[in-house]
Amino acid sequence: MLAQRRCVKSFAVQRVLRSRGRFSDTFGVHSNLHSSAVLSASSSPVPLSNELRERVKHAPLAPTYDPTVVEQGWQQYWQQALSPNTQLKSVDTESLNKVFSMILPPPNVTGALHIGHALTITIQDAIARWHRMRGFDVRWLPGLDHAGIATQSVVERKLHKEQGLSRYDLGREAFVDQVWQWNEQYGGRIMNQIDHLGAIVKKDQPYFTLDKQRSEAVINAFVTLYEKGLVYRKRRMVNWCPTLQTAISDIEVDSEQLEKATKKMLPGRDKPVEFGVMHRFKYQIADSDEFLEVDTTRPETIFGDVAVAVHPEDSRYQQHHGKCVVHPFSKEKLPIVTDETLVNMELGTGVVKVTPAHDPKDFECGQRHDLPEVEVIDKYGKLCGNIDQHFIGLDRFDARQLVVEALQEMNLYVEKLDHPTALSICSRSGDVIEPLLMPQWYVDCSEMAKRAADNVRNGVMTIEPKSRGFSSWITSRIGVLVDSSGGVIASQRIV
Repeated sequence: MLAQRRCVKSFAVQRVLRSRGRFSDTFGVHSNLHSSAVLSASSSPVPLSNELRERVKHAPLAPTYDPTVVEQGWQQYWQQALSPNTQLKSVDTESLNKVFSMILPPPNVTGALHIGHALTITIQDAIARWHRMRGFDVRWLPGLDHAGIATQSVVERKLHKEQGLSRYDLGREAFVDQVWQWNEQYGGRIMNQIDHLGAIVKKDQPYFTLDKQRSEAVINAFVTLYEKGLVYRKRRMVNWCPTLQTAISDIEVDSEQLEKATKKMLPGRDKPVEFGVMHRFKYQIADSDEFLEVDTTRPETIFGDVAVAVHPEDSRYQQHHGKCVVHPFSKEKLPIVTDETLVNMELGTGVVKVTPAHDPKDFECGQRHDLPEVEVIDKYGKLCGNIDQHFIGLDRFDARQLVVEALQEMNLYVEKLDHPTALSICSRSGDVIEPLLMPQWYVDCSEMAKRAADNVRNGVMTIEPKSRGFSSWITSRIGVLVDSSGGVIASQRIV
């Protein structure tokens, strides 16, 4: 308790002096805070005189806390304490000349530090100082993350605003140069914030995740994973952002819930697009005068339809099992398949158009029924492929209205209804996600997950904190795995 009072009193004295601009932080009260080591430098801290102690003893605290003054004082002290001429007389002689290394998890170069960064830096700083006080050669390396898509989006917006250019206008190399310029311009701001937090990082040894050394390390690691069979390439459905021209992860997709017809502005468009509606149109049954009414939120994908699906237990359509419908544009015959997974009998008409190349659920249905994948929307969000020539090259949302008008002319369009819709939005660009089949690289975590699950079941490892249903959880995410002795084995997410 006495030590705590002394520490609080010391900080109070320092704050009064700094707020009044009368004194720096370099005075003897610091010796109360560093009892485990003795500072020896060419210019030692200045002790408070008895007279000054008496003057500030009963002085009121400053009305407000001024971090600028406080940080400046502490920085002066720490810069002196960390200078090459400063040595620590360690109480732990076994630690002398040993190296303690760690890196600062690199903040994104696109922004500024937030409270989470401050917490992490504080914890690491305490660890670094403790090792330094014990005589270790502490090498705590600061760095910045190029942030991938986030930086690309920011730099592209800056280019468009200032020069009216896109990354395609510049080309890859020139655009990468723009990213480096951004890093040089805004990376310094982040490093300055780290400095203001008082972190004893090696400021002369910063790293950037896009620099040569880090880039080579990533490539070497990727090749090693490939050679071990852990990385493979496969054509799968991805979240494609036409604006950014890249596939993005599920975590970067925002779901916007719409309860009714809603018009929304999208990047690169001068008119809003209507969402939250269901379009109902008719497919004629082949060699018959009968029709099946189909509901869809995406009429523009009709050119990629390869089948229609009904529920096998839906009595309304059992007489049509095994038959075909006629595509209104191509006039090709499409099979009527039964699928209890895809079709909800209670939703809409109970008949679903199947477009395996442009919908994740339809893709799975296509895999079950061995259906072809007809791609009719390209990576730019424009219609393509072997379709009606009037629609080739049209933007997907412009084509939507034209398809509706064409179906109306053929007397096949029924009506438009309000429909609750979960709209998938790219969190970086604000564009609507386009599901596309594309070859991508994946990491095969099946064997790793199996071994981890087996070890947990056998008691070799335990999961902290414990949770129910670990069998399914561990196959999609590895938390902190702890062996019987309490040592942490791994802490990472399976991707």
